[in-house]
Formats: sequence, structure tokens, C-alpha cells
Amino acid sequence: MTATLEHPRTVGTVLPVRIAGLGVGLPARIVTNDELAAELDTSDDWIRSRTGIAQRHVAAPHEATSDLAAAAGKAALADAGLGIEDVTTVLVATTSPDHRVPGTAPLVAAALGTEVSAFDVNAACSGFVTGLRVGGALAATGDGAVLVIGAETMTRIVDPEDRAVRVLFGDGAGAAVLVPDEHAHLGPFDLGSDGLDPSMLWCPDGGTRTPIAPTADGDPYLRMRGGDIYRHAVTRMVASSRAVLDTAGLGVDDVDLLVGHQANARILDAVVQRLGIDPDRSHVTVDVHANTSAASIPLALADARDRGRLKPGATVLLTAFGAGLTWASCLLTWDPEEDA
Repeated sequence: MTATLEHPRTVGTVLPVRIAGLGVGLPARIVTNDELAAELDTSDDWIRSRTGIAQRHVAAPHEATSDLAAAAGKAALADAGLGIEDVTTVLVATTSPDHRVPGTAPLVAAALGTEVSAFDVNAACSGFVTGLRVGGALAATGDGAVLVIGAETMTRIVDPEDRAVRVLFGDGAGAAVLVPDEHAHLGPFDLGSDGLDPSMLWCPDGGTRTPIAPTADGDPYLRMRGGDIYRHAVTRMVASSRAVLDTAGLGVDDVDLLVGHQANARILDAVVQRLGIDPDRSHVTVDVHANTSAASIPLALADARDRGRLKPGATVLLTAFGAGLTWASCLLTWDPEEDA
């Protein structure tokens, strides 16, 4: 079953793939707004009123992105009732890898005890949905399960003295096990990018464009123009969500649950309002996880499942926006019934 839009950035394919298991990997340490207020010129009220965030998980000094990813992947496999021997590919969506070289996914695969194909996807906060498109295609055409993980240690790449950015981010990982299922529907998808002005949300230095020499000063931290990002995020997520609904021939009333990128409560509220979706059908975890970039949607999806918000046969809309600029949305059928 396929459907396409004429717009060159849209991928309309619907894949016979389902999510067989979900897992999370969260650092034990929780940092509240009050703790940040003890170090920065801010307050709990200031952070909550502007972002909706109350706390965030922060990785311990010995923890890196691959550690959180491996924990989430292991939990997802256990949830699916599968072993690592059933997995043919490990895909890690991240913008905060363990190293510039190599990718993080091979490290995760090794930690899980496998030598299968493993690679990273960096579409920033849109990474997990992008990973579902890539991993879903592999699962639909392969002979085994595909493990898609969104994992970040964002607190390592934010300036500890930048109040506007530091309060927004947290660390964590979420994973999904994808398996082929003729009754399932993963898609359609809408993926896009606009790289004309990456400085809206970027780490300026440290790459091949502006390397940081061992003896030179540079700016390796994440920098953001918040107003520009807010406007683009709302516009792109709404348009992308409408694109997949139009492709599927569905309306907002057909969506049982919206799981958006958990960047900021104001962004999520604006997306819900412009789409015309009942706010009660939007699942929000930004208050407890903060912005975990590529990990935010799988963390929120797992939380929604654990809270009983995902019923068999439910139509779920995922939508995200991130640095790049990138955006990605898709529909999925949760736990499809055989007679669906």
C-alpha cells in the first residue's frame, strides 16, 4: 500500500510494520528548576511559565549517550519478548554522540552483544521519526527486527551559564522494536529540511567548517535563537502533520493521540491549537523530561503506553522539528488487530 504527495520533500509510503516493544533509559539523577535557580538567574516560576518544564534527568559523569541508548534498547527488546539475536539492524538517532568518530550505534550494538549493521541518524530533534522511516523500510524488506533508538546527553553540549538554553534540556533515551506485520500501518511520512540558516540552533564550532584547534578558543556549545525556533517549529510541525493526514485521507478527528516533540509546552500548545486537535488527545511529558531532542518522542510514546493511552488499533500522530532545520511526521497504528 503506497501513497505519495507531489511535494519533493514528502515521503508518503505506508509500511506494513508495527512497534513490537518500547523501552526507556533515563539517568537516575533528577535536577529540578529550583536546583538550576541556585546557579542561574532564574526561578521555578520563570521556567515553568515559559517552557512548562519542572525537572529534567541529567546523566552522571560516567554515563554517555551509548549507555542510555543500550539501556533503552535492552528494555525495548524485553518488552517485545525478543532477544538481540532477532535484531538485524541497530539505528541510533542522536545529535549528541559519544564521539565525532565513530558513530554511536556500533557502540550500542556491541553493548547489546551483536555485530549486526549499526549506524547513526542525525536529524536533531526530528531524528527518531526519521529513524522510523529508515528502520521501518528495513524491517518491511528484511528478515528480522530493527531496533530504533533516540538517545541524547544534551546537558553535555549546552553552556552551563546560558540560562535561556540550559533550562530547556535533559538527557535520556527511548527505543522501539520494529517488526513486519501485514495488518500494521506505519506511515505515511512527511520529512523535510531547510538548511539555509543553521545558526538558528547549532553548535558553531568544532566541526570541519570551523574546527577548534587544541590551543585555540572556540564555541562548542549549543546556541539558539528562541523566537525564530518557536515560529519555525510551530509552522513546520503543523504543516507536516497536515501533510500526512491529507495523504492518509484522514482528519484531525481521526487521530486518537498526538505525540509531538517535547521541546516546550508553548510550542506543543500552539501546534494543538492550529491543528484543531482536542488538547486532551495530546500527550505531554516535557514537564518531567524537558527537551531530550531525538529521545523525546520515544520517551513520550512509552509514557503514553504505560499510562494506558494507547489502545489497540489507535491512530497515533507523531510530529517533530529540530535543528538543521529538520521536521518529520508520521502516522502509526498502535497494536493492530488481525481483523483490522
